[in-house]
Amino acid sequence: MSGRSSEPPDWALPSWDAVPEEPGERLVPVMRPRSAPPVLPISGVPPVPGAPTGLGGPGARDASPDPRPGANPPGTFGLRILGVSEVTRAIRGAIRADPRLLDLWVEGEIGRVTVSSAGHAYFALKDERNQLQCVWFRDDRLRSAFEAQAGLRVVAHGRIDVFESQGALQLYVDSIQPSGFGDLTLRFEALKARLAAEGLFDAGRKRLLPQRPATIAVITSPTGAVWKDICTVLARRWPLTRVVLVAAQVQGDAAPASIVAAFRKVERYVADRMAAGQPDAAPRVTILARGGGSLEDLWPFNDEVVVRAVVGHSLPVVCGVGHEADVTLADFAADVRAPTPSAAAEIVVPDRADFVSALRAAGRRLDGTATRVVGAASREVLAERRALDRLSPAAQLASARERAGLLLDRATRAVTDDVAARRRVVERLAVRLAPTVPARLVRDRARFERAGTLDTLVVRRVAVARGSLGTATATLAALGPQATLDRGYAIVHRASDGAIVREPAEAPAGTRLRLRVAHGELPATVDADGPGGA
Repeated sequence: MSGRSSEPPDWALPSWDAVPEEPGERLVPVMRPRSAPPVLPISGVPPVPGAPTGLGGPGARDASPDPRPGANPPGTFGLRILGVSEVTRAIRGAIRADPRLLDLWVEGEIGRVTVSSAGHAYFALKDERNQLQCVWFRDDRLRSAFEAQAGLRVVAHGRIDVFESQGALQLYVDSIQPSGFGDLTLRFEALKARLAAEGLFDAGRKRLLPQRPATIAVITSPTGAVWKDICTVLARRWPLTRVVLVAAQVQGDAAPASIVAAFRKVERYVADRMAAGQPDAAPRVTILARGGGSLEDLWPFNDEVVVRAVVGHSLPVVCGVGHEADVTLADFAADVRAPTPSAAAEIVVPDRADFVSALRAAGRRLDGTATRVVGAASREVLAERRALDRLSPAAQLASARERAGLLLDRATRAVTDDVAARRRVVERLAVRLAPTVPARLVRDRARFERAGTLDTLVVRRVAVARGSLGTATATLAALGPQATLDRGYAIVHRASDGAIVREPAEAPAGTRLRLRVAHGELPATVDADGPGGA
């Protein structure tokens, strides 16, 4: 080429100061017919403030031609290309902004179930036309009384979210119930949520169990097989433990009161033994146990008074109710949850075989430690003797004289070499810098002048953006519902379902209402003589 033009060619993009580019954006030239309608932004993703929308999606740059001649031909505009991570984050944000997807129940048929090595379950809920991928984490799955099985129709509770690394829309399940679950399950979930909100199930309030309790209290039915199983396990594992049986009803309407009374008996017994000067005879841990059964059979252990008695008990409580798949609210409230009554007995006492093995191992470690200590002491005596020989005045003087001579020689050589090296560096730098210093001064002065122009442009753009933000804020305040309420209007909701009442026929006589005003809500009831009355 014979020369260089001062203006870019027709196919080039606008210069950087004409179209601001954000990090991660890449603008490419695209031709669009003049008659094509404008393309709207993707629903649910707000455009970048201050930038008109275009074919590139939210926040695409303005396609208006550059006013400079030849800089941007008509029909050319910037297209914003989004990365995969940006798209998945935008979808995730739109989903998390919808409160309906954060807490919902979904009914469907379970497809093929896959359980990972970590214990997480993966399956799909499907109906006649669609399916929804589900993830059930291990901790939530183990707490559930039901297991996900292929072909089972269930109602799953959880939240909708996006797994970003794979771009997968999933239901994160925290519990499942068979389709059409009854009133007891609803009561269970409601009471569980209420007590959990009070902090009764927090891990921070759980107490540690004593290592080798001399006395253990067991609350269970004296006629069932559970009591015999507990005694058998305790006698096999740790026969030194004394067991105190506190009889209680574990099934039926009278069971909750009987279990609460049993906890009080244990506390009174502990107080009596301590007052009598027999601390070893006082129980140090309480086992609450019952065999397996249906949800109705185990319901006494979901009673609120029983749960509060477990939480308020003065001793650590180990709950072994039902089989491993059975879960009650008493399990959540107890300090330790055992899968079965026999497992509860195994938890509270150590295994004597393990204890004997540990005792023998401790003896071997003690012998080894004593041998190592004696050997280390002998080596220290020898080391001290050698140190005394080295610290004699004659040995120290000879060593100091030799060390001083070596240091003087090293210092002399180091100073001489350093001075020579610095002289060579200075000479080379002087030769290299001589022809470049004037050019550097001219280039730095030009850069300083360009920096002043850039500051003026930045200040002007910040002022324009601040004015747009103020206008948008004022418009939002004027059009918002709160401004209407502040002028004395009210929004009428039906108390039964929260629906907004727009017609008198939607609120017949006797309907309970909630009137939302500017600073709160007011209860109301439709009078028989009102507009909606008969």
